[in-house]
Formats: sequence, C-alpha cells, structure tokens
Amino acid sequence: MLEAVQLSLFLPDRFDVLERRVKKHDLKSIIVGVPDSLSYIDDLCSDMNSAGRGAFLVFRGESGSGKSTFLHTLYLFKENVITYSISQENTVADSLRDFGIANESLRVLVVEGREALTDFSEEILEKELHAINTFIRSASGEKTLIVWTCNTDDLQNKLITLAKRIRAEALLGVGAGSYRFYGPPKSMYLQIANKTIEALNEEASLTDLGISEDQASELVNKVSSIGTYLTLLRQEIRRTQSITKALLDKEQCRVWTVVIAGNDPDKDTAALTRGSLFSADISCLMSSTGANIVEEIKAFPDKIGILATILDAKILHLPVLTALAIAKQYADSELRARMRENSMSLSADPKVLQRLNDSELAKALKSQGRGIGRRGKPIRSNTVAAFEKLASIAREKDGLLNKAIGKALQENNLIHSCETEIDFTGHGLSFKSDLVCQTEAGPIRLEMMWRKNTSRAEISNYVLTKLYNYGRAIGLLQANQS
Repeated sequence: MLEAVQLSLFLPDRFDVLERRVKKHDLKSIIVGVPDSLSYIDDLCSDMNSAGRGAFLVFRGESGSGKSTFLHTLYLFKENVITYSISQENTVADSLRDFGIANESLRVLVVEGREALTDFSEEILEKELHAINTFIRSASGEKTLIVWTCNTDDLQNKLITLAKRIRAEALLGVGAGSYRFYGPPKSMYLQIANKTIEALNEEASLTDLGISEDQASELVNKVSSIGTYLTLLRQEIRRTQSITKALLDKEQCRVWTVVIAGNDPDKDTAALTRGSLFSADISCLMSSTGANIVEEIKAFPDKIGILATILDAKILHLPVLTALAIAKQYADSELRARMRENSMSLSADPKVLQRLNDSELAKALKSQGRGIGRRGKPIRSNTVAAFEKLASIAREKDGLLNKAIGKALQENNLIHSCETEIDFTGHGLSFKSDLVCQTEAGPIRLEMMWRKNTSRAEISNYVLTKLYNYGRAIGLLQANQS
C-alpha cells in the first residue's frame, strides 16, 4: 500500500556508490567525457600497441576529482575496454596472478585504496612495482594498462622514484609515467549535477528539489572538484527540504490533482508529470500555460518546486468510464436523485472494480508506477453524453461526486476514511480541499478537477494555482515577493 512521504534524494559523490545503484547502460546518461584525459589514454594505448607490451601509469588527482569515475567508465567513450579494480584487500602481486591474456583491446587494472603513503612501507611498494613490471612485460599483460591512483604529490613522487630505482624506466610508459587528472571543467559541473539528479530521482530537476539555477551556479565557485560540488549541492537541497517541511507544521499531507474530463486527457496529464510515479513536473507546468499564475510564481519557481516535492504533488487522470461507473455504484441518495433528474442510467457497471483498480489514482494509492498502459477504445457518443450530464452535476455540486469517489476508495480498502470540503488554514489564507483521504501513510488532499473538456494549459493553471495557495498558506510564498 501507500508508503509514507520520504525525501529520498539520491545524489552520491563517489563512483562506487553510484555504480551499485545504476545499471551500466544507464550510466551513459550521467557520465560526461573529459576530452584531454581521454586523448592522453589514446596516446598511451597507441604507444602500448607499438611497443607490444602493457604500461603502468600513476594517476594523480585530488580527492573528489572523479578519478574512479573516469577510469571505470572508459568503456563509454572507447570501444572494447574493460576496467577492473585491484582492491586493498589483496596485494597487487596476488591479484595479477588471476589475470590471463586479455581478449579486449584494452584492459585497465586500477590499483585503488592505497592513497595513504603512511600505510605502506617502501619495501611493500617496491615489491608491488616489481610485480607490475613483470606482468606488463608478459604475454598476459600485453594489452593491460595498470593505473595506480593517488591524491598526494608525496605518493606520486615516491612511486616514480621507486620505479626508476628498480631500473624499470620502461614501466613508466609515455612521458614521465604519471598524469595529473583535474576532472571535468567547472563549466560542466551544473550539467553533471542536473543529469545525475534527473537520472537518479524520478527525472527531478534542481528546481523540483528547491534549488534555483543561480544558486547551483554560485556553489560552483566555492568548490575545487566535482565530488565536493555534489556534496555541497546535496547538503543545500536537504537543508531546503528541511526548512520547507518544517513549515507544514499544521499537517504533513500530500496534494494530488485528479483530472476528470470528457475528452479523457491522459496524454496531457502524462506530459505534465515526470518519472513513473505521476509526480508534477513544475517546469512543464509553467511552460504549458500563459496564465497569470505563472507570472506570480516566476519569482520563486524553486520554492514551488520544493513545495511540490514535499507535498508529493501528483497529477492523475481518472477516465470517463471509471468516473461514470463509480457514480452509478457508490452514489448516495442525493446524487442518485440528481442523476435521475438528468435522465442518467443508474445501472451498475460490472467492470467498476476493474476500472477503479486500473486507474492511476488506485495505482498511486498502492505505490505502483504508471507502467506501460494501453490506449483504450475511443469513447462512444452515448458515453460522452452521459459524462456531460455528470459534469453538469459537478458544476453545481461536485461534493456529491467527490463523496462517491471517496466511498469507492474506502470500500475497496485503498484508503481508511475520507471527508469532503475540509479546510486548510494557514497564514491568513484558508481554502477547502475537495477530498481528504486518511491512509496508513498519512492524509492525502485530493483536488478533483471536473471538466466537460479540458486542455494541457488549463490543467497546468489549475495545479499551479493549487500549489501556490498551499505555499501561501504555510508561509513559504508571499504575495508580490520579488
């Protein structure tokens, strides 16, 4: 069933954490290339091929510069490359015994977890270098580049000095045998952050998480590495989320908009959401309408974004056939009387439970994703006519229809209980929510958008206005704020 609202931001600053959570083929949407470093690897590979042997490289870069990310994602930018780690649990000498002749055009073995010089005696380092030298001269090491990562000049210099001492100048390969890695340029930090957040957080943007582009750009100037930038950005997002959540002291609720219209605008609602969980996409909403509300919130799109995230704002489509079936099955006496007055059939729809459970509203309540849906058959003219009568009732007294929907949800164990027209009062602003549903995970305020027909622009205006009112009520947004 529905899970409690959680601010499950995922923005790792280390590659090993990222790799555990993201499939390899999905990394391509996140990782950006570092042209100068890729060119250096190309030159080194060319020299390896010409010499007919492997090579050793001391890879110097600051902590957080992206050394591991670069080395472990070479396959994204070079064909037939496989990268392996030589962890600190085993000696390099022991690890190299497990590698036979490489089938790939380039095998990269990364010596990791040995960046603290004080952890290793000179004798141990020399022994490891001897093993590396022997391996890259063997048939097994011919297509192998062994890379020792380090983040201090002391370790870099020590490795180079020892390599020369054991008369293994060839071990050092091209140039001085070491390479200074600076990571991606600062001009790419914001792009990397945006791509990472979008890929790992249901297509969320920085705006959705409460950070404006100006704020994110300012943080770039405070850091010296991409890892530090992601750490700082994550801390700022969490701080903003905590502040916003604290404003909801009155009621920690969710706010979902349910769109019910005669033209069944499922494609429009889908276009205004991101990810698989029907989350409102603030950027799409703002670009889809030119209504006055957009001008009101232009001063603080990031605040609207974080509010939508905290409120778990969703946009859900309820099909015409489902709405009609629910009205017939769960109408109270007053709604039934109005339906009769409008010459509407009250015959039960045998598919009412199936229609309800297949709806986006039910899926959201069960914490299920959108999935791959099938476009239903076009609505027949008699169904359109019946819904137009239902919509006319909604214009006069939508509470009756909302009550029927609440009853359907409750009797089918999708919610515990519900009430219609419940106040939400805040800083001088009070309004009523159409339907407040109680669940194990807390209250959900459903805003029911009944329309004879609607459009993407009208839906956007409706959702943004609702969010704006909630933001005003809790004191997050102030009228005419600049």
